[in-house]
Amino acid sequence: MNVVEKVISLVHEEPVRVDTDRLGALYRQMGEAGAEDVVCRAIEELAVRLGHCQKLWRQKDHPALRKSARSLIAISEQIGMCALARVAGDVTAAVDSGDAVAQAATLSRLMRTGERSLTAVWDLQDLSV
Repeated sequence: MNVVEKVISLVHEEPVRVDTDRLGALYRQMGEAGAEDVVCRAIEELAVRLGHCQKLWRQKDHPALRKSARSLIAISEQIGMCALARVAGDVTAAVDSGDAVAQAATLSRLMRTGERSLTAVWDLQDLSV
């Protein structure tokens, strides 16, 4: 019988990049109140759609998962969430490829990136952009 002496736990930590130039341009273009409204609505919508992507994955509804992931791209790009947009594109590509393992992996990454991105933009909103 083999005995494991040391168990290693992997921690998945996704780097998050928020395009502060894009976010700043949004604030300059719309004013503080208008931009905050857009950012708040985008954050809420992203949170809902991320949860919806997870639900669609569990239901094995791949066409709807692809559509939902695609919608994340435009919303996240609007408020400068470059990493989230890129990973949502990866989910879309994985669905297109029909590779279930890739879909599971990229969807998990999307959830991690989404959570961190939402937190990062929310924290930036508390700062003077």
